[in-house]
Amino acid sequence: MVKKYSLPDLPYKYEALEPYISKEIMTLHHDKHHLAYVNGANSALDKLDGGRKNNWQGVDLKAVERDLSFNLAGHVLHSIFWPNMKQGGGGKPGGKLADMINEDFGSFDAFKGQLSAAAKQVEGSGWGMLVYDPMSDQLLTLQAEKHNLLSSQTSIPLLVCDVWEHAFYLQYKNDKAAYVDAFWNVINWENVDQQLSKAKM
Repeated sequence: MVKKYSLPDLPYKYEALEPYISKEIMTLHHDKHHLAYVNGANSALDKLDGGRKNNWQGVDLKAVERDLSFNLAGHVLHSIFWPNMKQGGGGKPGGKLADMINEDFGSFDAFKGQLSAAAKQVEGSGWGMLVYDPMSDQLLTLQAEKHNLLSSQTSIPLLVCDVWEHAFYLQYKNDKAAYVDAFWNVINWENVDQQLSKAKM
């Protein structure tokens, strides 16, 4: 039996992040775009299952694996993205996360500038990400083109900022930078700190 992925519920109401992210964007983003990645990943799993049963006759394995990588990465990153935000978020982190940010970036402001620049400078569609790298035991910022390109294989995403146009265009038009700046007002630092604790276990 093929195990399937499912769309997680939003941990808040669609309008909870206003005025920074509109109810209309959240509804379309979660219910349409994220669901499309879930369905795409499940479709790829079905094709792989069919290929195994038929000795890969009529199945373009390379194309199916590419579809799985793209759609599954989209599902994973969105599943991190939603709880990374909350109503009344923003400010600065505390605890171990704050300590590591100061150690690895020099200061919170330096980190904020670096992640903002990474997100704003993504070419085309993609993500700006704060990740934990277990090989060096440090925090890094990365860009991910699409969902699955340019990312480090060992890194663990802790905080992700979706800069695909569907994440902001209805509200911010072509001003991606304004959207990235607004994102800092909804970050759920408690969730990011929890993700760090899990990553270091």
